[in-house]
Amino acid sequence: MASVSVHEAKTHLSRLLRVIEEGGEVEITRRNRVVARIVPPKTGPKKKPLLGRMKGKFELGDAFFEPLPDEELRAWGLI
Repeated sequence: MASVSVHEAKTHLSRLLRVIEEGGEVEITRRNRVVARIVPPKTGPKKKPLLGRMKGKFELGDAFFEPLPDEELRAWGLI
């Protein structure tokens, strides 16, 4: 872990960001006392979009599109 003063951090920010991008951590000190720690963000696996995620994984039969029987509609309070 790199440790730099506030002055060095301001002067060499681009270099420090490269260290962080590569997975390193940087401590920033003021008067030899750590005042901040910069770490890379915690990133997990990228989430797949929900829409269309199951496309092509299964098929609906023709019966799916048939109207429901009256008893089923009554059970749901739709008639």
